[in-house]
Amino acid sequence: MTPAVPGIPDNEFIRGDIPMTKQEIRILALVKARIGEADTVLDIGAGTGSFSIEAALLAPRGRVYAIEKEPAGVALIRANAAKFGAANLEIVAGAAPEALEGLPAADAIFIGGSGGRLGGILAAADRLLKPGGRLILAAVTVETLHQALAALDDRPGYGTEAVGVHVTRLRKAGGKHMFQAGNPVYIIACTKGGPQ
Repeated sequence: MTPAVPGIPDNEFIRGDIPMTKQEIRILALVKARIGEADTVLDIGAGTGSFSIEAALLAPRGRVYAIEKEPAGVALIRANAAKFGAANLEIVAGAAPEALEGLPAADAIFIGGSGGRLGGILAAADRLLKPGGRLILAAVTVETLHQALAALDDRPGYGTEAVGVHVTRLRKAGGKHMFQAGNPVYIIACTKGGPQ
């Protein structure tokens, strides 16, 4: 199944106890990443691989590298890549920033998880990101948001924006519908070498 637009439903992915970038957040991150059909994309802290899979489908002539340190996550990414036919996805098992060594220059980099090593990951991402490339980061904690903005604001040549997203779904409760709020997520989007 190759979707025409981003936004594969969450329940389509093979899931486990590994974190996953949810559909609405993933759609916005993919739009901000502006992935071209021949782009090289890095997904750092890939989790279940939901972002990696969609990026691979958007870049059929490109290459996507899913970097994940958890063995259970690596297995889920492999299973999801097979399910969605993402043959241009390569899994890199290991923790960033060390696992980024030897990877090619990228057109887009998504940081979905940092494992508390955001400073080193941002430095490595800066080295790997091509001029004009897009860096997208999803922050689920105040500390990550603060650290990322402080680091990126100090980095010359980056156009940076941030947006807070709070998704609320409706779920059936008897004959009524109740609000089921998700955690807020902040998406930081940067372009190396210029404004958004």
